[in-house]
Amino acid sequence: MPGSLGRVLVVDDDDVIRQLITVNLELEGFEVATAVDGQDCLDKVKQVDPVVITLDIMMPRLDGWEAASQLRADPETAAIKVVLLSARAQEADLQRGSRIGVDAYLTKPFDPDELIATVRRLAGLPEA
Repeated sequence: MPGSLGRVLVVDDDDVIRQLITVNLELEGFEVATAVDGQDCLDKVKQVDPVVITLDIMMPRLDGWEAASQLRADPETAAIKVVLLSARAQEADLQRGSRIGVDAYLTKPFDPDELIATVRRLAGLPEA
C-alpha cells in the first residue's frame, strides 16, 4: 500500500478498544487489520503479514499469552513484533511476557501516543 508505514494486526475482544487502536494507528499512517481473539489472530496472521501485532491478553478462546507463544513457535511468524496490552501489569506478567519473547508490554488504560510510539519503534520507524 503506497504511503503506508506498514500493516498492524490489532487483536482485542473489546470492540471499543479495537476501534480506538485502529483509528489511532490509521491516523498515523499504518494499515490496520483486526482480530477478535487469539485464535482469530493466528488464523489471519499469515494472510495479513503484519510488521507489528498489538495483542490483548485477556480474551476468550485463546488468550494473548498463548497466541504470543504460538506466534513465537512458528518460524513464519516468529519475527513479527508483538506488543502485549493488558490491564494486568504485575511483575510476574512482565516476566512472563519476557519469557515468551514479546517486544513490548503496555498497561491498559494506555496512552494512544505511547502505543503509536511503541508501534513505530517496533516497525523500525523514527519517532514521530
